[in-house]
Formats: sequence, C-alpha cells, structure tokens
Amino acid sequence: MSDIVISEFMDEAAVENLRARFDTLYEPTLVDRPAELAQALEKARALIVRNRTQVREALLEAAPALECIGRLGVGLDNIDMDACKARGVTVYPATGANDLAVAEYVITTALVLLRGAYYASDAVAGGTWPRQALIGGEASGRTIGLVGFGSIAREVARRADALGMSVIAYDPFLPADNPAWEAARNVSLEDLLAEADAVSLHTPLTPDTRHIIDAAAFARMKKEAVLINAARGGIVDEEALCAAMREGQIAGAALDVFEEEPLSAGSGEKFRGLKNMVLTPHIAGVTHESNVRVSRKTAESVLQHLGGKA
Repeated sequence: MSDIVISEFMDEAAVENLRARFDTLYEPTLVDRPAELAQALEKARALIVRNRTQVREALLEAAPALECIGRLGVGLDNIDMDACKARGVTVYPATGANDLAVAEYVITTALVLLRGAYYASDAVAGGTWPRQALIGGEASGRTIGLVGFGSIAREVARRADALGMSVIAYDPFLPADNPAWEAARNVSLEDLLAEADAVSLHTPLTPDTRHIIDAAAFARMKKEAVLINAARGGIVDEEALCAAMREGQIAGAALDVFEEEPLSAGSGEKFRGLKNMVLTPHIAGVTHESNVRVSRKTAESVLQHLGGKA
C-alpha cells in the first residue's frame, strides 16, 4: 500500500521527488478505473489529482487515512470541499503555477478569433484565394472584458495592454480600492458585455456563476464580439452559445472547458458547422513549462504536509 497515490499525469521529476521520500503509486490512468483507485487509497495519506478525478464522499470513505489532496491546477469543482473539511483532509491547489499558460491561451485565441483568418489552409492550398472573406480585425484599439479579475485575469490584462487594448473587468469580490484595479476599469457585468470586443471568463464554477453567460448575456454583446472560456465548463450555457453563433449574435468563440468532459459524440454535435470557433480539450493551463511548475508546487505542498511542515 502506498503513502501517496497519483491518479493523473504529473511531471516525472516531481514524481521522483515524492518517491524519494514516500512510497508513491503513480498511475496516470487510475482516473479511468475508479474501483482500482478506491482500492489503492486504502492506506494512502495523500492523493494527487488533476481535474478529471472526482473526489466525492464515496472516494473519501475508501481512504480513511487520507490527510491531504494535491490539485495539479487551481479549479476545485471536482473536489467535494465540504466533505474534505469534515474529514480533516487539506486540499492544496497549485495556485499561480499555470497563470502564464492560461493567459497566453486567452490572448492567442482572442487574436485568432478577432482576425478570423486562420482557417483557410485547405482552401489556399487548393488554389482558392479567399482574401475578402478573411479580412478580420486588429486587437489594438479594441476592448477586452474580463469576467473575474484574479491572478490569471491580471496576467491577461498585462498582455492585452501591451497589444494596445483597453481592459475592463467585473469582479464583485474584489474591493474597489484594491490596487489591482489600476490595470483595468471596474464595470458591471452588463456594461462589460455591452462594451467588450472580446469577453474572457475567469471565474470559478459556483451556483451563482453557472450559466452566467446565457442567452440574455449574448443578446447584450456586440455582434462583432468574441467569447473565450478557459475557466470552467458550466459558466457558459452551451446551447445558448451555439444559438447565438448560428444567429450571428456574436462573431466567434473559443472553449477550452465544457459542461461534459470529455465531449461525447452526442454532446459535441451541437458545435459542428459553427464558423470562427476554437475547441480545445481543457489544455489552456497545460504547457510543458506549466506542467513542471504545477507538478513541482503540488509535490512540495504534499511533502510539506506529510512532513508536518504545512
């Protein structure tokens, strides 16, 4: 039986760091074998997961010795925090370790969507020359609206400012006198949706934020605006998004997160045929560099906890 169980992929150097101190089971596919995962946790003191492992009451019951959970990322909606608290299990997210990766994803997709010129490789290679159809817009001089203004959104704001964009943000939990507002104009959600040329989401998934971007939100947005969600699936009403795209209420969208992950053939069908849409499999925060940072930080948190230094 292992002291530490890792159920999803992690940087090998961080895994070896854990193994040097504790008996460690590293099985990146355990997430897909829940019965085996539960069995592996019988004596475990620590569990390390990404976003796919569902840490609910049943799994916690199978791990009576569990002391802590290391989250290879920052979102916690796959972990029952109340159940962990009741059992005295401490959860350690890798806060800040993938901020740069997500910020670069947001800026990249914003540029792609606003320009709208990067889907023509087959047509150009085939002899078609669709210049007029691919004349898009520049980011400079436009406004990016950030829903939520935490650490990742602030990294986006810095990069957007360097591109010559105006930055506005909505965050009801950030006090108006917080120095962070020097990098963005504080606006209401309604004003943000109406003003922004690119709307990027940076809020956790909670009962209050579920489907915060719905049909009414799309109706407020500019027809030339684009939406980017690299935060959490469920913040966007996907059916309303697809309808808004088909009806020309907005000009484009990029989704890295979905209400169902991974998408099934059925749930993904609604996105087919939509133009100026980017779909990626929850990788905005995962680069070679961020994986090293996230894994190292998570390993350090777990080692400190098990060593009594948390």
